[in-house]
Amino acid sequence: MTNRTKPTVSTGRLMLGMIRYAPWRYAANVTIWATMWLLPIIPALITRAYFDRLQTEPGFNATTLIAAMFAYGVARLTLMALGLWNDIHFGYRVTSLLRRNMLERIYDMPGAQAVHDSPGEMITRFREDVDHVEEALAWTPDLSGTLAFSIAAAAIMLAIDVRMTLLVFAPLVVMVITAERFGGRIRRYRTEAREATGRITGMLGETLGSVQSIKVAGAEASTMQQFRGLNETRRRMMVRDRVLTATLESVFWNLLNIGVGLILVVGASSMADGTLTIGDFALFVYFLDFVTDAGYFVGMFVAKYKQAGVSLERMSAILGDAPPSSLVEHRELHLTGELPAPGAAEDGHDRLRTLEIDGLTFAYPDSSAGIRDIHLTIPAGSFIVVTGRVGSGKTTLLRSLLGLVAPDAGEVRWNGRVVTDPDDFFAPPHSAYVAQVPRLFSMSLRDNLQLGRDDEDGELAAAIRSAAFDRDLDAMPKGLDTMIGPLGMRLSGGQVQRTATARMFVRRPDLLVIDDLSSALDVETERTLWDRLFTEHDGTTALVVSHRRPALQRADEIIVLEDGAVAARGTFDDLMVSLPEFRDLWAVDEPGESRVL
Repeated sequence: MTNRTKPTVSTGRLMLGMIRYAPWRYAANVTIWATMWLLPIIPALITRAYFDRLQTEPGFNATTLIAAMFAYGVARLTLMALGLWNDIHFGYRVTSLLRRNMLERIYDMPGAQAVHDSPGEMITRFREDVDHVEEALAWTPDLSGTLAFSIAAAAIMLAIDVRMTLLVFAPLVVMVITAERFGGRIRRYRTEAREATGRITGMLGETLGSVQSIKVAGAEASTMQQFRGLNETRRRMMVRDRVLTATLESVFWNLLNIGVGLILVVGASSMADGTLTIGDFALFVYFLDFVTDAGYFVGMFVAKYKQAGVSLERMSAILGDAPPSSLVEHRELHLTGELPAPGAAEDGHDRLRTLEIDGLTFAYPDSSAGIRDIHLTIPAGSFIVVTGRVGSGKTTLLRSLLGLVAPDAGEVRWNGRVVTDPDDFFAPPHSAYVAQVPRLFSMSLRDNLQLGRDDEDGELAAAIRSAAFDRDLDAMPKGLDTMIGPLGMRLSGGQVQRTATARMFVRRPDLLVIDDLSSALDVETERTLWDRLFTEHDGTTALVVSHRRPALQRADEIIVLEDGAVAARGTFDDLMVSLPEFRDLWAVDEPGESRVL
């Protein structure tokens, strides 16, 4: 396999893509916040005029000044409320876009490539990293306002006193240079802090999902010791990151305070020799606070922009081979109005007549395990069983067929047409899959069966009966509304498998793909399930991994795998006669049950 170089992440380009997703809201943000920054110029000019004309025009008194300031305050508060409302809506849209695109890309990639980090690390990228990018983007309208204010204020102050104007803006230049010089360290510290946080959240998720295993193994003490070690590492990384940020803030404010002191000293001497009026001095003093805020803001924006670059790089790592621009690809979010109905099986789709597997090959990286040159034809209505020793490639065959791993060679044809995107194609109504270890969610049984669909209770009941789960359901206190706990932990292993099987039946796919359904079922329950499959779903096509006699005896064809290749094929009776290995492998322990040696 060739190594592909990941495209360089351009922070500015990706932020521009987010802006283009909601351009009118962003334009409104820039307009509102730029106006907010420019508004202080009005009271500054009023204050200057007040002090300069106080003695020559007594009518221009304090009441007039207070009235003007009150009108200014009302206008500023109104703009601020409008700006906050618009900013929240804009920020929610861009963060939702980033999260949606990352999630979609995870679903698009083959299963082995989709999630290469711990769940905690993935959550950190979806939560903290997205929020930090949005925060940096939210500062850009203020940056536009800062620049507009600085240009206007500089023009006014330069016309009064060049020396004092330079003193006002000198700290701003120093802060920008300082932030840029520390850019590399900012990125490094933020990256290390995020990675440490991801390791903590990942271990928390894995620990909470394995409480019983930890207790059985008596590993509570060692688990807590490992957690303390990760937490200590995170503490050091976070403290270092926060100390750097706080140090930069302190440097910025102190630079500004030094500048303020110099301005006051120079201003006092200018007033003493008559080159600066009281009104001019009042204007400079009034501008000091706003220029101070602007300088602090510019310095911190540079730091946040660097940190946003780290977050975007971490988020783009989720995309696999897709370009970083996929993060900001425009999509409909359905934030208002009725939500679209989930996709349902349609009678008009290309119903299965023949499924052909031709030369399918897959090898795991740095391993000899996998499958090679698999050829298989599955006519509609057939029941095909794949069997073999542990590690022979049974599960890998199913995962390669469904696109959960990317095959190295071979092709799959549905009714003679090559399936180019199996991970998208082999979904309902074409196919449904029950894994050897199915995944359930911390929801009710009903929600786990529907997963967003709106099936009638009668349809759910039929699927539950087909999965031989009806007696178990009758014993549940709230029936379909029973909460099953995280990952279905309130259910037994067999109940989890049959819940997943019922979920498959609800979708009425053309092809059922089932991986070792018998691994957690007793022989009688398995026999009941297969009986109902054939009686209540007559004509259904199934590709099943199993080593148990009830499935093997019903098979139209058995595929025996050995070391990833097809070693034999035929019916149960034929293989029992012709293949000694088959007889030895599936020796009968007791009536109706077989064992794998």
